[in-house]
Amino acid sequence: MRWTVLVNDQQQQALYPADRPAPAGWHPTGFTGTEESCAAHVDATWPDLRPLAPRAQES
Repeated sequence: MRWTVLVNDQQQQALYPADRPAPAGWHPTGFTGTEESCAAHVDATWPDLRPLAPRAQES
């Protein structure tokens, strides 16, 4: 099975089956691959798992 990495407006990321349309509020990041490669991509690009709003309050 192929997976894709999705992102929402809060910059949260999720793995989702690549053969399905993204759910409302989620958009493809352009990264698609195995579950393991997608998880590694998320680990590398999303170090702070909190939604955008709480992170923005600290800036």
